[in-house]
Amino acid sequence: MEPLMDLVFSAVGTVASGALSGAGGEMGRRISERLHGLLGRAGTEPGAPSGQQVLVLPVTEHERRAAALRLVELARTSPEFADELREWVREASWLAPGAARALAPSAARPQMLPPATAAFTDREDVLAWLKGLLDDTDRAPGAPVVAALTGPGGIGKTATVVRCAHELRERFEDGVLFVDLAGASAGTALTPSEALVRFLESLGVDTIPGDESRQRDLFRERTAGRRMIVVLDNALNDAQVLPLLPASPGSLVLVTSRHRLGRLVAEQGAHPFTLRPLSTADSVLLLRRVAGRARAAAPEEVVRAVAEGTGGIPLAVCTTGAGLAVREHLSWDSVARGLSDRIHGTRQTGAPVEEPGSGAGDPVRLAHDVSYGELTPECAAFYRALAVWAWPTVNVLCAAPAADVEEAQAREMLEELARVHLLEEVAEERYRFHDLVRAHARELAVAEDGERRMREAVRRVAVAYLRFAAAADLRVIRHRWHLGPVYDRLPAPAAPEPGDSARALAQLRAERENLAAVIHAADHHGFDDLVWQLCEAMWSLHLRLGFHAQWIETHLRGVEAARRSAEEFGDRRAVGRMLVQLAFAYMGVGEADKAEEALEAAVTADEACGHRRGQATALEALGLLRLKLWRHDEARQGFEEAQRILGGVREGDDGWRDVPRATALLAHHIGRVLAGEGRFPAAFERLNDALVRFRTLPDGADVYNEGRVYMSLGEAHLGAGDPELALVCLDKAVETMTAQGAGLQLADALEQRAECHHRTGHPERAAEDLRAAAARYDAQENGIGAARARERLAALAA
Repeated sequence: MEPLMDLVFSAVGTVASGALSGAGGEMGRRISERLHGLLGRAGTEPGAPSGQQVLVLPVTEHERRAAALRLVELARTSPEFADELREWVREASWLAPGAARALAPSAARPQMLPPATAAFTDREDVLAWLKGLLDDTDRAPGAPVVAALTGPGGIGKTATVVRCAHELRERFEDGVLFVDLAGASAGTALTPSEALVRFLESLGVDTIPGDESRQRDLFRERTAGRRMIVVLDNALNDAQVLPLLPASPGSLVLVTSRHRLGRLVAEQGAHPFTLRPLSTADSVLLLRRVAGRARAAAPEEVVRAVAEGTGGIPLAVCTTGAGLAVREHLSWDSVARGLSDRIHGTRQTGAPVEEPGSGAGDPVRLAHDVSYGELTPECAAFYRALAVWAWPTVNVLCAAPAADVEEAQAREMLEELARVHLLEEVAEERYRFHDLVRAHARELAVAEDGERRMREAVRRVAVAYLRFAAAADLRVIRHRWHLGPVYDRLPAPAAPEPGDSARALAQLRAERENLAAVIHAADHHGFDDLVWQLCEAMWSLHLRLGFHAQWIETHLRGVEAARRSAEEFGDRRAVGRMLVQLAFAYMGVGEADKAEEALEAAVTADEACGHRRGQATALEALGLLRLKLWRHDEARQGFEEAQRILGGVREGDDGWRDVPRATALLAHHIGRVLAGEGRFPAAFERLNDALVRFRTLPDGADVYNEGRVYMSLGEAHLGAGDPELALVCLDKAVETMTAQGAGLQLADALEQRAECHHRTGHPERAAEDLRAAAARYDAQENGIGAARARERLAALAA
């Protein structure tokens, strides 16, 4: 294909994908609408096929190629259209992964490497081996160096690669990426998409695509030409690792796994290295380091006996040493005897040691048995309670309900378990189990507590997380209607302080992975009432931040849980609610067909149970989806049907207090549809109706959406060729968004107002607004928006 065809085809694909996912925000929506206008002209200009054509968003590759061909063919015969097309392609480029080039360099230098352990010995051979790989002048060009360290659990793979990465980081000036892939089992392993989301966040990407293929492409674009270390720790298999390889020959990839990674070696030229147990001498050295100076006077033969009892496995050595370091009464002799007893399967009395799931001869298990035996009964029960499910991390919010203790006591016992090396502190008051330690604790929980108590612990954790998430959700989006008894029992949030919504969203984000694990655990144990309510409480998190792979996985569980619950006299309204939220997740990954199917099912479910408010919400969402797909007539009809249904909601019905606001939102949507079709007089009538409705809500309940209507009015007047009247509306939009602290919307309004100033012959005012927009984008860490505003500023100056 000729160069212009290549550019247009790529731009059509980028814009069409972004239209469904919402990538690019308001600017992305406008660029999609401009594509609609260009394609409409390409079908009606002289020489184009005759007859009325109904345009739909080009979703498939065939549709996108056909759309690009129509645009390019008209551009060949119309220089004016060709100029407009090139300008549109330039605007569309800001939605593509390549726009990341404009980000500040500092945003692309992540430092995700965890601290190296102070208790480390041996493994100099691994560092020397890695340096040799990096210095090898005969290695294959064009590919990163990939080193794969394998060995059994507890052998020290993570500590080794972290230590080596610290030693080598000066060679890699563009930063370090690190992820624990949690590959101890298929049930705990991260998906490649989950790992890519973490990497892209750290690389400064503002809007992360929902589908894995676009995430992978964006990751490779962001790492191309850079010198980075990428640590992929605890991999389950090759399939988990391959999508995470950077596209830079100057990078180093360090992979650890308990399993041989044959495809990685065969297809990517990875260099394998098997870690072995420490020698007795190195085990003694590490043991003394961990135990500390206060224990230095122990006879060498006793220390050697303890070291031999650990089998040279670093995790066992460190666990044993930590117990000696923090327990003054615990002697080297008693530890040596304890290890010997467990190795030989007897106690000092000669009676057999009966262990649940006994791993006789396993030095890691033996060390953990010794440490567990030294815990107080309360702390031992606490240790077991933490392992009732594979939580990604453990904090007070999780630990206190799991063990049914007060938060202060939970905090103390978490610290105690970390001191004896049964937990690892990974952030402030946030811990995690080594998976071998978790397996040890879980075996003990099954044997000593039983499945019933473990199930009760899971339910307590789920209830605690539900209360936390619902309270935070109320603070993020205060005016939406909520479903579920948890919201009825929460106190109404106080008048928000500036920034409270952002703080609540950050709290939800920090617990995102644990929340997903809680939903999985609750679903496993049949707590259907909690599963769908937890999904409902995560709505604001996913709506604002995405994380689509998790969103889809959790809400598929939520839909089924709601259906089962409804069959057992649960809340029948929950089915439609879960389907609507699942549909938004599908939109985010470009799965329009699945989204439409879910929304149509939601309309049916809500109609069947007489839930008018839910039915209206489903119809509104269906209208928004069809609007994204350029199916304007269907969208408008859906919005109007939703208005009709809301008209039947009576005082006291579910959601009746929110009906005036919901009706105003629908009027806004209809106005946007009409403006997109170029029916400006009808659009102004609907948008002004929406404005009046928002203004007359009790206590100015939704000033933010009032500002959004002003933005739509400004955009519509600009489209109708009246920049002066557009300025009046956009002045009000800027004033409102400033007062609301809505940074991204304010930046977008400033960009729109700059266009008005430009068209009315006031370039100095346009430049002032573009500078202000860039500053607002910077404050919101939206590098792409800031770069786009500055490019427009430079073009204006030229």
